[in-house]
Amino acid sequence: MAPSGQRRSSYSKRAQYNLFTGYIVAGAGALIGAVLLGISFFQPDIFDGPRGAAQDAASPATETVAVARTGSKSLWDSISGYYRAGSKNAELKREMELARIRLAEAEALRRENVRLKGLLDLQDEERKPVAVARLVGSTASSTRRFAYLGAGSEDGVEVGMPVRSARGVVGRILETGTTSSRVLLLTDSESVLPVIRAGDETVAFAEGRGDSFLRIKLINLGINPLAVGDMFVTSGAGGYYPPGIAVAIVTELTDDGALARIVSDPAATDFVSVEPIFEPEAVVGSQTPIEEELGD
Repeated sequence: MAPSGQRRSSYSKRAQYNLFTGYIVAGAGALIGAVLLGISFFQPDIFDGPRGAAQDAASPATETVAVARTGSKSLWDSISGYYRAGSKNAELKREMELARIRLAEAEALRRENVRLKGLLDLQDEERKPVAVARLVGSTASSTRRFAYLGAGSEDGVEVGMPVRSARGVVGRILETGTTSSRVLLLTDSESVLPVIRAGDETVAFAEGRGDSFLRIKLINLGINPLAVGDMFVTSGAGGYYPPGIAVAIVTELTDDGALARIVSDPAATDFVSVEPIFEPEAVVGSQTPIEEELGD
């Protein structure tokens, strides 16, 4: 039992020494801090040198961190800007093409209005769409090009009514059901549309080829006056479509006209509007056999 008591006694002395030393160090630290605090109150400039030296010593490290932070931010901005640039350029391209279409339509309408008002003193009439619906499908192959519309006879849709999108002509109603309709697209091989060149009213026919292009056939043969980039719009002849709606843009010249890319691609079109027939009397007259007309 005696050795155990001796170990506890030596351990207690060592602990007392450590505790006493801790008090001395803490007291000395507090005293030094109080002295430094008092000096900073009465002579604040005395520590400028040590602060400057400490700042100079830490400056390279802080500059390295700042450069790394700025460089990483610039790199991230460059990468994100690169990826955003593609979508922005595509959006700007679509907006420019749409603006060009609208400009050509406006020019064609202006010329048409000047001509008609000068001859007949016509008044503007507001044309409201019969229905606005979604194109729910289209033919995938073959030379026949049809689309299916989510609006039918109960929505007021009738055979022959023109169908257009925000970009231009899509086609016209071929058949109607109660809640759906079939649309004859401009690209169908049986589709023929009277058109004029926006700007000088060069008359032609736009015939479907069964693909995304139309064949522009001039009525007056001779020197081909067309050029790549010319815009063709509806002429109003035939009675189905009002004049001045964008149809196609010339991409390649031929002997009797040109090949043109349709402006309103059905594959990229979502919602369309069905409009009333522009001149129903002209449509009925064109469908009446000449023998019956002469007999009347």
